[in-house]
Amino acid sequence: MADPQFGVADYIVLAAIMIVSSLIGLFYRFTGGQQKTSSEYLLADGNMSVLPVAFSLMASFMSAITLLGVTQENYSYGTQFVCINLAYVLSTPVAAYIFLPVFYNLKSPSVYKYLEDRFGKIARITASLAFSVQMFLYMGIVLYAPSLALSAVTGLSFEGSVIGVGLVCTFYSTVGGMKAVLMTDLFQSLLMFSAVLTVIFSTCLKHSVLEVWETAVDRDRIQFLEISPDPTVRHTVWTQVFGGCFVYCSLYAVNQAQVQRLMTLPTLAQAQAALWIQVPILMCLSLLTSFAGLCIFFTYKDCDPFLEGRIQKSDQLFPIFILDQLAQIPGLAGLAVGGIFSGSLSTVSSAINSLAAVTLEDYIKPCCTVPENRSTLVLKGLALGYGLACIGLAFLADLLGTGVLQASLTIFGVVGGPLLGLFALGMLTRISGQAGAVTGLLTGLIFVSWIGFGGPKPPVPKLSLSISNCSNPDSDLMWNSSTWSSTATLNPTWRPTNSNSTELNPETEYFYLYRISYAWYSMIGFLITVGVGLLVSVLYSKISGFEPELVEDNLLSHLTNRSSNKSYRVHEAFGDTEKPEKIQECKL
Repeated sequence: MADPQFGVADYIVLAAIMIVSSLIGLFYRFTGGQQKTSSEYLLADGNMSVLPVAFSLMASFMSAITLLGVTQENYSYGTQFVCINLAYVLSTPVAAYIFLPVFYNLKSPSVYKYLEDRFGKIARITASLAFSVQMFLYMGIVLYAPSLALSAVTGLSFEGSVIGVGLVCTFYSTVGGMKAVLMTDLFQSLLMFSAVLTVIFSTCLKHSVLEVWETAVDRDRIQFLEISPDPTVRHTVWTQVFGGCFVYCSLYAVNQAQVQRLMTLPTLAQAQAALWIQVPILMCLSLLTSFAGLCIFFTYKDCDPFLEGRIQKSDQLFPIFILDQLAQIPGLAGLAVGGIFSGSLSTVSSAINSLAAVTLEDYIKPCCTVPENRSTLVLKGLALGYGLACIGLAFLADLLGTGVLQASLTIFGVVGGPLLGLFALGMLTRISGQAGAVTGLLTGLIFVSWIGFGGPKPPVPKLSLSISNCSNPDSDLMWNSSTWSSTATLNPTWRPTNSNSTELNPETEYFYLYRISYAWYSMIGFLITVGVGLLVSVLYSKISGFEPELVEDNLLSHLTNRSSNKSYRVHEAFGDTEKPEKIQECKL
């Protein structure tokens, strides 16, 4: 019997999704202010409504990484990752009430303008460069992931998929600005939900939810209470809840792409509401995607497609399920793949828009004057350039040795944690100066990059899989709980293993820091940046005899302002030739 194939109806659905996304960009190009000012292009003139922004906040974070990565995570390693949803709830008040009011009151398209006001130009340019590198790497992975999905199920070449996805999001981001990005995010969020729900419904219409759950329990996939204090254990309650809080804050509290979205709302209260509304949306998609991973595992519980040789990477589990289970219904497979496709579009378009904003505000304007009537043209050129560069970078993502989920979170941890620490130094301390802030940031970036990208790292053992019911009885593959190898005879025995086990990787074989869970990288970067920043600031002040200047109230979090009736500005001449004038007298 021939394998199911992508049909004409599926291609029509995919084409419709691309066309609708492009038309949204064209609509906002020729309506309203027609993207003639930088305020409209970058901040939608501050006139957006809460719901589209809330969906956009979710979509730019979750993206195709969620659909491909989380399903594979639950399939291969169990459900311990789900505990990260608790971090979303715990961290939202920090983002909404400690960091967001400071950014919102400054009304700058770039969050890094705050760093110049608080510390100086060197702090601003260093942080914006770190963000640019982070988003470049992330865009590559996010564009790579759905292209992998498309090539797996449609027969399109990987190269063609990357180019097609990249050109669509580049087009509507360039011509439609922030309004188009936000509204396409809303449209694409609904498609992401539809992709996940098709997996769940197609499984649960044939088998009960209880069957799926019981199979997951029997095969050791249900894991919520791993409480080992060992930081080298990949996923525990501690890594997901506490480590997840730092990842979430680095994304929603100080990330340019997310803060820029929140600035499109008319009031601070509406921006805070959008942050809260996106939490249940975020959790809903996360939990549904996790259960979809269990549904996929239920389908392949006795014939893993990777071991059978049908797919080359575990990240292709979602696409192969679509091909096997949904292709019989015309258009349904196209809708599911379109959901994965849409996840990439939403995130890449966000990155393109935010990178254009940072480049204009942080790199170009400090060097030369850009007339307002020319700024939009410059922004469109930048957006186009970043979109085309993203297409090239996507081809490098295939060189990463880990799955797309861990790779993306590693990138955010390595850069996001130190950046969160830098903004915390500015908003939550008075004694921090530019020397300490920049030194802390660079130290954090270097250290976490070392442990994050250094190696060799121990392989991550997967939970056991079975090939006892594969259609090919002559298969010569055998699963040994951490890899597969050729053998003379088929051994279909299912043997449970612990996904967090280090038995196959003796501690003496790998450097300790390389064995630390990637989920701690963001917290480590934060702590090093803050610790070194405070230490260097104190030492610099004592050695140089530098006296702090006044800190403007709007540069400090309300927590810092309330803790004392004095407010200082530490802005020493660490490479800067000018110091800002004092705004007000010290409060006594």
